[in-house]
Amino acid sequence: MKQIAIIIASLLFSILFYDRSIGLNLSIFSLITIVFLVINNYETFKNKTILLHTFAYVLSAIFVFVNHSSLAVIANCAAFFTLVGTVSQSSTSIYVQWFNGVYTTVAGFFHRNFEVKEDVQKVDWKKDIDFTHWAKLIGIPLVFVIVFILLYKNGNPIFNNLVSKINFDFINIQWVLFTVLGYYLFSNILKPVYVEPATSRDLETENDLQQSDTFSVEQLKKEKQLGTTLLSFLNVLLVFYIITDVVSLASIETTKASELSNHVHSGINTLIASIIIAIGIILYFFRGNLNFYAENKLLKNIAFSWILLNIILIVLIAIKNQMYITSFGLTYKRIGVHIYIFLTLVGLITTFLKVLKIKNLAFLFRRNTQIAFVVLLICSTINWDATITKFNLTTSKSFDVNYLINLTDRNAIILHDLKDDLEISETNKKRIETKYRNHMMDLSQRDWQEWNYEMLTNSDKFDKTQD
Repeated sequence: MKQIAIIIASLLFSILFYDRSIGLNLSIFSLITIVFLVINNYETFKNKTILLHTFAYVLSAIFVFVNHSSLAVIANCAAFFTLVGTVSQSSTSIYVQWFNGVYTTVAGFFHRNFEVKEDVQKVDWKKDIDFTHWAKLIGIPLVFVIVFILLYKNGNPIFNNLVSKINFDFINIQWVLFTVLGYYLFSNILKPVYVEPATSRDLETENDLQQSDTFSVEQLKKEKQLGTTLLSFLNVLLVFYIITDVVSLASIETTKASELSNHVHSGINTLIASIIIAIGIILYFFRGNLNFYAENKLLKNIAFSWILLNIILIVLIAIKNQMYITSFGLTYKRIGVHIYIFLTLVGLITTFLKVLKIKNLAFLFRRNTQIAFVVLLICSTINWDATITKFNLTTSKSFDVNYLINLTDRNAIILHDLKDDLEISETNKKRIETKYRNHMMDLSQRDWQEWNYEMLTNSDKFDKTQD
């Protein structure tokens, strides 16, 4: 029964993806994968964590269909590996689930069938599968059949004519190989596996920091003094920097792109260095027994102040970037700056929680990777090309029409709809019209496997562009 399910799934895999671009097929594949995993791991899917990751995988598949973007495809692949890794072991950290998901997808079949068990000294492959017998059973008759066909062709003209009419052109070797790839994929994820000792060590590692046996009050006192002195000076320095940054922010000429660009880029470089140093210093001083030292309250408060000041620095950079966006429009780099700012903010907050609740590095990795995965899923729900285009043409004070035209075709329709209201050259209007017509032509020629939401909602425009 399992083999039949794998064969059916592999045939569907080829029907969906062979010689096709990404579209509706990836969403259907996601549903097939979920059904396949549920059938073969029914009891496992009663786990709430697995159900949550299943929902995330379905959501990512929906937005592949809706947005048809590279980011949505990446998010869907990440959700696929996460789900497979979660089915193998649901209690591990998300980065271990990714690792187990990738490992299962690539080598799950071999892991299940060729792993030597601890209680077995030697695996007798002949006992399980007699490869020699099967080679003889298939190979020997096939060789003799071919030999006798060649002999009979020379001895009988009628038989020769019949054999000559046999045409194997209908067999597409590439399609067969693609189906075999699908069979291998579904064979791997049939029963997801996990890698040792990475999985067991992750399960054994708690989030709470433990006090070590080498607890020296004298040494901790000196370390606290060093940390207090260092962080105090850094706090004073950062306060001075923030004051000067606020003054400089008030004097920025928002009409000058170069000035705004310099402020944002220099601020980002400062932010990167500052956050890395801040987190590194805090993690160093609160790496062990200093967390349990009775007189560490002052050092903790100074560390919290340092984190707060860095958060203020993040807010200032965000304001500069938003001023840049309002004046000169959205771009992928400016969106990336906002996302980076958010992730650094998350890093500071989790560092604050690590010190406050006496957590270890595993806590930081687990929480930050979980949040990064959620951010990836959320970002995949947005058609960024269309969002950038609409914002720049309707909200920002100025825009670069060449940048918008050179984006992917996912903004072709909105560009076409707004082009007559724009004060741009006739050459650029013709470029937009050409981009729109080519995009409509491409959509109209797609097979059902390549459908997406944009195609379904604009099918009435196909004939008009071909007139």
